Amino acid sequence: MVVYTVGTFDLLHVGHLALLKHCASLGNTVAVGVASDEVVKLYKPNTPIIPLEQRIEMLLALSCVDIALPYHELDYITVCKQVKADVFVVGEDWGKKPHNQGVENYLKSQGKKIVQIQYNPKNSSTKIKAKVIAQPLAPVLVTCSTTKIPMLSNLG
Repeated sequence: MVVYTVGTFDLLHVGHLALLKHCASLGNTVAVGVASDEVVKLYKPNTPIIPLEQRIEMLLALSCVDIALPYHELDYITVCKQVKADVFVVGEDWGKKPHNQGVENYLKSQGKKIVQIQYNPKNSSTKIKAKVIAQPLAPVLVTCSTTKIPMLSNLG
């Protein structure tokens, strides 16, 4: 069975790992849709810190992920068809937005399952970013050299 999930996967953390390991427990192939910056801008105030290609590369380095591919529109049906998803795993914030309803209707019509999970409260990329921003900056000591450096000139 192919298990498909989607997300931003910025600043990979233990919550992401728990989600992906859970996906692996539901089937034999885990496919992950990674939101492009354009898609993230549609539902989050900030764009990801880590570039899309690097987020995909990190996910593919995990033993529990078999397929990682970007998505550039809020259209989950196309990729569900592409990866032949049997199970679509969504988070607790999955709502009744039209694009969500569309994929739910499609999967149900195909006899496929949607599994909703609770997020791991240990961490989130948003919490990590807030913690980094809240860190006081350490003082930086800057020194300037007074050594004269000879300059070469071809001005004759």
